[in-house]
Amino acid sequence: MKKIITSILLVIATLNMLMAQAKKPSIMVVPSDVWCNQNGCMRSFDNDGVENSIPDYKKALQTSDQLVFVISKLGSMMADRGFPLNTLDAALSRIDQTSARNVVMTSKNGASIKENPIDLLNRYAKADILMKVTWTIKKNGPKNYITYTLQGIDSYTGKQIAGAEGVGEPSMSAAPDILLEEAVLTNIDNFCARLQSYFDDLFANGREVTMDIQIWDDATVDLETEFQGKELAELIDDWIAENTVEHRYSKAEGSETFARYDQMRIPLYTPQGKPQDTESFVRQLRSYLKKNFMLECKVVPNGLGHCYLIIGGK
Repeated sequence: MKKIITSILLVIATLNMLMAQAKKPSIMVVPSDVWCNQNGCMRSFDNDGVENSIPDYKKALQTSDQLVFVISKLGSMMADRGFPLNTLDAALSRIDQTSARNVVMTSKNGASIKENPIDLLNRYAKADILMKVTWTIKKNGPKNYITYTLQGIDSYTGKQIAGAEGVGEPSMSAAPDILLEEAVLTNIDNFCARLQSYFDDLFANGREVTMDIQIWDDATVDLETEFQGKELAELIDDWIAENTVEHRYSKAEGSETFARYDQMRIPLYTPQGKPQDTESFVRQLRSYLKKNFMLECKVVPNGLGHCYLIIGGK
C-alpha cells in the first residue's frame, strides 16, 4: 500500500513539475524606439535635470493605422503559440483611468525618487517580455516588400534575450500586416523558442531584480543599529539570502544609510502560485522588519525590476 501511495505522489509531483515548466512568459508587443523616432513618436522626459527622449506609445497608436495592424497581427501570432498577451492599448488605458503619473516621493529633506513613464508602463502592464518591432515597407518595381526586426526584451532588466530579422517576399497588393506575417513566419518559431528557453531558466533560477535600501533623514535607526546582537544590515542580508533562489544576490554597495542589492534572483511565483514582481518581494521584507523589529518602512516600486525600501517611516 505504501508503495502505491508513494507512486501516486511521485506521479502528482511529476505532473506539477510539467505544468510549471509549461508556463509561458506574458508578452506585450510595442513599436521599437527606432520606429518611434523615425515616425515622430518620441517625447522628452526630465530625468533629474537631464532631458531624455522616450517613445510616446499613445501618440504612436493614435497616429499610425499600420502600427495597430502590426501589433494586432504579431499579438495573434504569439497567442496562437500559447503566449499570454498584455496589450499596449489596455495598459495605457489603465494608466489614464487611474490618473497614474510618474511616482515622485519627497522625503523630509526634499530628496525625491522618480519613476520614468516607460517604467510606469511596464509596472502597469506587468508583461514578462516586451516584443519590440521595427518594420519598413519598400518598393521593388510595382511590388511592395517588408524588412523587419524583432527584439525580445526582458521588461525587468531591459536586456535583449531574443532577436530576429528578415526580408519578406514582394507583393503587389498585400497589406502591411499580411506582409509582416508572411515575412516573420520563417523566424517566429525560433524566436519563440528562445523566449521560452529564457523563461524556463528564470523559472529554475529566479528572476533578476534590484533593491535599494535607504533611511529617512529623521529615522531613529540606521543599517548599523543592532537588533538581537546583529546589525540591521546583517539581518537584511540574512533574510535576502534565505528568500532568494539558491541564495543568489550581490550587494553592490552599502553604508550606514544606504545599501544596493542587485542580481537578486527572486522566485517567479509565490508559494500560492501568484506571479511575483520586485515590489511584492520587497513587501515581504518590509513585513519581516515590522513584525520582528517594529520598523516602519515604505516600499516604492520603480518599474518591474527595481524597488526602494525606505526605513524609518512611511
